[in-house]
Amino acid sequence: MAQAEVIPGYDYGKPIVPRAPITDEDFKLLKKTVMFSEEDEKYLRMAGDVLKEQVDDILNLWYGWVGSNPHLVYYFADKNTGSPLAPYLEAVRRRFGRWIIDLCFRKFDREWLDYQFEIGLRHHRSKKNRTDKVNSVEHIPLRYMVAFIYPITATIKPFLAKKGHSQEEVEKMFNAWFKAVVLSVALWSMPYAKEGDY
Repeated sequence: MAQAEVIPGYDYGKPIVPRAPITDEDFKLLKKTVMFSEEDEKYLRMAGDVLKEQVDDILNLWYGWVGSNPHLVYYFADKNTGSPLAPYLEAVRRRFGRWIIDLCFRKFDREWLDYQFEIGLRHHRSKKNRTDKVNSVEHIPLRYMVAFIYPITATIKPFLAKKGHSQEEVEKMFNAWFKAVVLSVALWSMPYAKEGDY
């Protein structure tokens, strides 16, 4: 995998990332539950090849949608004034773009698991705002993490269809993406669960 550009706050694989409180065996069972297979790995890589040159367009769509919903912009706004924090939104956007690439190309190993936990922490009150040192609201409720599965899945299919693949290939890339997003959000939810409940 090519060396990633330097993105502030992107700490993938660094020692400061905490270990995710899920065993490798439990993660295997989670993948089995979402029906994620070796074939899905293949089509997720194919999706990455299709999406890697479209990341800005994807983010423009997603950010446009978030920006049109004040209840979502709220979580990226100054908690005192309610004004959106443009540098915060931009910093998160760069890491979100990198997440698209990571989701498609990274091996789902311990480093990946740990970083999904870190992403969850950055949405949860235990760590939100710390990475970017901003004065925003302290917590994004779990309901929005789960609900976001749909928009970041449903909107990806037109991008997957832009490189001339067959309808069957597009469908397989789409399903692999969908499963990988569900896995991601399942892992992001770790900080939200009480000990013993996850």
